[in-house]
Amino acid sequence: MWLRLSMVLGCLCSLAQAAEPVRVLVWDEQQPAQKQAYPDYLGHQIATYLASRPDLQITEAKLDDVGQGITDEQLNGHDVLIWWGHVRHREIPVATGQRIVQRIQAGNLSLIALHSAHWSVPFIEAMNQRAIDDALATLTEDERKTARVDSIRPPYRVPAPDAKRTPHFEKVVEADGVVTLKIELPICCFPAYRPDGKPSHVEVLKPDHPLAAGLPARFDIPHTEMYADPFHVPKPDLVMYRETWDAGETFESGSVWNIGQGKVFYFRPGHETFGVFHQPETLRVVENAVRWLAGEQP
Repeated sequence: MWLRLSMVLGCLCSLAQAAEPVRVLVWDEQQPAQKQAYPDYLGHQIATYLASRPDLQITEAKLDDVGQGITDEQLNGHDVLIWWGHVRHREIPVATGQRIVQRIQAGNLSLIALHSAHWSVPFIEAMNQRAIDDALATLTEDERKTARVDSIRPPYRVPAPDAKRTPHFEKVVEADGVVTLKIELPICCFPAYRPDGKPSHVEVLKPDHPLAAGLPARFDIPHTEMYADPFHVPKPDLVMYRETWDAGETFESGSVWNIGQGKVFYFRPGHETFGVFHQPETLRVVENAVRWLAGEQP
């Protein structure tokens, strides 16, 4: 009898654990221009969609909240952070971005960066950390024990089409035998953009991946801003979507990076004056990313 009772209690405990919702913090800069396409702001549009899923627990935050909406208490209470920002990136301290990256490295938080969040502080700091990790990975175990890292932060700028792609690094063996890695960190931008709202065509590259669940093999976004490759970031571990435009531009529009024990997902489509996130396919991408990233956490 006690054995049966223990088994029943164990099953109930497992069901309770399985029923725990994924906790999502949707952070939105809330620039006024968003109201052209999102009367209640873009972040709220995404949050409302996600909140309609009973297994997702959604919190909204914005830049003008206490602690800029990303206090330690808020971050500790969430599994996934979705970030939208555009014109006020630099108001976020670098130290805040680094706090977020530390949580990602520990496997306690996943980051979804949307469109213009390519220049958000959390995304930049995550890409900086990945660039350093990639450079260190080229050294032997003994070299890594004493290696010095000399990193150069690039200014916020659009790279020239023929610019050397960042990040890149040079390995220097000093007179004392210690290796110094001189790393030019990623610009986290691309050589061309076009905010004219012309349509793009999205191809799902890995249809069997959880990030592709419920998506057609191809879909169009009727009005979006164009970003053109190459994207100055570390090489992704996974590229899920390729976006093309009729004028010939292309972009790796859904990429994943491993950062320590955690992951970062970047999804390109957007511009806050276009109704990109009223579209079922783009909302499904975000939902898929939330579920998959949370499920990948240790």
